[in-house]
Amino acid sequence: MTEFVRTEIRGRIGFITLARPKALNALSHDMIRAMASALAEWRDDPAVLGVVLQGEGEKGLCAGGDIRYFHEAIGAGRTDIMDFFTDEYVLNYTIASYPKPYIALMDGVVMGGGMGISQGAALRIVTEATRMAMPETAIGLFPDVGGGFFLANLAGHLGEYLGTTGVVFGAVDACEIGLADVVLPRASLSALCEHLASSDWPDSDAVLDAARRFCRESLPPAGLAPGKLALLRDVIDEHFALADMPSILKALKLEARCEYSGWAEETEDLLRTKRSPLMVCVALEQVRRARKLSLADELREEWLMMRSVFNLDGRMGAEGVEGIRAMVVDKDHKPRWQHPSIEAVKPEDVRRFFDGERCGADNPLRDLGKSPE
Repeated sequence: MTEFVRTEIRGRIGFITLARPKALNALSHDMIRAMASALAEWRDDPAVLGVVLQGEGEKGLCAGGDIRYFHEAIGAGRTDIMDFFTDEYVLNYTIASYPKPYIALMDGVVMGGGMGISQGAALRIVTEATRMAMPETAIGLFPDVGGGFFLANLAGHLGEYLGTTGVVFGAVDACEIGLADVVLPRASLSALCEHLASSDWPDSDAVLDAARRFCRESLPPAGLAPGKLALLRDVIDEHFALADMPSILKALKLEARCEYSGWAEETEDLLRTKRSPLMVCVALEQVRRARKLSLADELREEWLMMRSVFNLDGRMGAEGVEGIRAMVVDKDHKPRWQHPSIEAVKPEDVRRFFDGERCGADNPLRDLGKSPE
C-alpha cells in the first residue's frame, strides 16, 4: 500500500480513498498499484459486496496522472516509464470489468487519469462541484486511460470535440452526454457512504440498488450550473464530422450564425493557440478509430501511442515531454511544439502513432481481456 491511498472495509463495502489532496489526488505509480491490489483482494472476498472510490479534500477526486513524474523520468533517461501506463491501463480495464459494483464519487476535479478510474464504474456520481475534462492535448498528450473508447461511444461527434479541445464541463453536461449517471449534492456524499456501510446487504445487486435509490431520493444540489453541450450538439456534430482538423478549423472560421459564432471563434482559437497541433490531429484520429474497438483493444492501442508520444520508439521528438515542461514544470506556457500549426501536420505524422501490432509480442497488454485457456 501507499500513504496516498487508504483502503478499508466498512460493513460490506470496500472503500478506496485517494489521499493526496495537495496534488489534487494525482495518481502516482504506487497509488495505481495500491488500488489494483485492493480490488484484487476484494474481488473474491465474500465479505465485500461493493466498492466506493472517493478523493480526500474538497478540490477533486483526481486531476489525472502524476505528469511531473513522466517529465522527470524521461529527463533522467529512465526506460521504465511504460510500466506506469501498463499498470494504469490494466487498472482501467479491471474497474470496467469488475464483478462487484464499483461506485465512483466524481466530486470536484475529475480529469485525465481520474476519468480512467471512474468511467468504468457501475455508478458514476457527480456533484455541483464537478469539473470534468480530458485535457491531454494541452500538454502534448492524447486522451488515454480508455479515453478513446468512452469518448468514441458518445452520441454524434461529441467525442471528437471533447478529445481534441479538452474543454471542461460540469455535472449536468456529464449526465446529459453519458459520462455520469446521477447528480448528488456534495454535502450528501458522506451520508451515502454511511448508508452503504451501515447495512448488511444481502448481495451486490442490493448495494447498487441502494446507492441508486439514495441518489434518486436526495434533494437536487443548490446552485447547479446548467448544461451547455446540449445546446451545441447540432453545431458540434456539423463541424467535428468533417474529414480532418484543417477542414474543421476552416468551417469554424466561416461559422456566421449568431447563436454559434462566439462558440466557433473560441473553439478555433483554443485549438490553434492552446493545444499541440500534432496531438489534436492524433486525438481526432484516435477517437474515430476507437469506434471499431473494444475497450481492451483501445487500451492496447493507447499503450503503443504513449510509447510514441514520449519518443520511446525513437522516431520523433517527445511532444509530451515538451508540453509538460511548458505547462507544468517551467510554467512558461510557451511550448515549442514540433509543428507550427495544425495545417503543418502531415498524415504520416499522425499515422506513426497507430503503427505496430496491438497484440504484438512487445505489447504487455496483448492478453488483456482474453479468457485464459
